[in-house]
Amino acid sequence: MLFPHPAAGPLRQVARRLAAALLVLALTVAVVYAGRDGYHDNAGGKLSFLDAVYYSTVTLSTTGYGDIVPYSNAERLVNTLLVTPLRVIFLIILIGTTLEVLAERTREQYRIKRWRSSLHDHVVIVGFGTKGRSAAQTLIGHGMARERIVVVDPDPAVVRAAADEGFVAVDGDATRNDVLLRAEVGRARQIVIAAQRDDTAVLVTLTARQLNSTAGIVASVREAENVPLLRQSGANAVITSSGAAGRMLGMSMLSPSAGKVMDDLLTYGSGLDLVERAVGPSEVGRTPRELGDLVVAVKREERLLDHDDRELGALRDGDRLIAIHRAT
Repeated sequence: MLFPHPAAGPLRQVARRLAAALLVLALTVAVVYAGRDGYHDNAGGKLSFLDAVYYSTVTLSTTGYGDIVPYSNAERLVNTLLVTPLRVIFLIILIGTTLEVLAERTREQYRIKRWRSSLHDHVVIVGFGTKGRSAAQTLIGHGMARERIVVVDPDPAVVRAAADEGFVAVDGDATRNDVLLRAEVGRARQIVIAAQRDDTAVLVTLTARQLNSTAGIVASVREAENVPLLRQSGANAVITSSGAAGRMLGMSMLSPSAGKVMDDLLTYGSGLDLVERAVGPSEVGRTPRELGDLVVAVKREERLLDHDDRELGALRDGDRLIAIHRAT
C-alpha cells in the first residue's frame, strides 16, 4: 500500500546523508594530512595520503586501532578541537539515518492504522488505466477529495504513479480477497471496476460483492455479451466500452454534430455536462420542462422515469434529476 509521497523520497534522503558523511570524511582527511608530520606510525615512516584516509576512517568510526596516533601538542590540539567534533557529526549522521528509517516505518504503520480507522464511504477504483484514471478525474471534478479514492492495480509502476498523483494506492490482484480488504472495500460506498480483461472484471465483481453487499458497483467490459454475466455477478451498472465506442463512431459518421455533442457530454468540465442533482425547494410542484436545466430523466425512489413519462407528473421533494447543463 502506498500513500501520496513526500517531496523528497527515501532514497534521496539517504543520498543526502551519505554525501554529508563523505564530506565530513574528506574534511577529516584534509586536516590529518595537513598535519601529518605530527603523527606517529608504528610501522615507521611518515604518513602518506592513504595513511591519512585510513586514520580518518578508523577515527570517525570510533574503531581506533592505535597504530597511528598524534604525538605533537599541535596535532593533539587539532584532534581535540576539530577531529573529535567531526567524529560526533559523523556519528550523528549515521545514527540519524538509522533512526529516521525506524521512525519512518513507525510513522507509516501509524498512518495506515489511522487511515483504516477513519476511512468509510469511499470509492475503490480497480484498474488505473485510461478508464480508471478518467473515472477518478470525473469524481474529483464533482468535488470528491483525492483521499476518499483508493486505487487498486496489479502493476507496481501504475501504483506508484497513482500515489504520486495523490491517491492511496494498493498493489495487488483485485480478484484476491486480501487485496480488496487492504483497500477497505468492505466499507466502500462505491466500487469502480475498470479491469483490462472481461474475465478479470467478472472475478473482481464477484469478490467485491462478497465482501460488500451494499456498495454500488460499476463495471466496464469490452464485449456486450458479457454484460449479463457482470450483472449476475453483482454489478449495479455495466458499461460496454467497445459498444459505446462503436455507437459513437457510427453516430459521428451519420451526424458529425450529434457526435460532437455526445463527445462534449462525455468530456467533463467543458461545454455541456450530464449531472444528477436533487430537486430544489423552488422546483417542487413544477414539471421538468419548466426548469432551467434540460431534464433527461427523474429518479423517484428506486424508479428511473423519462422526462416525458405520463406517470411522472409534477416534481416531488426527494426526486433526483438527471439533467444537462452548461459547465462553469
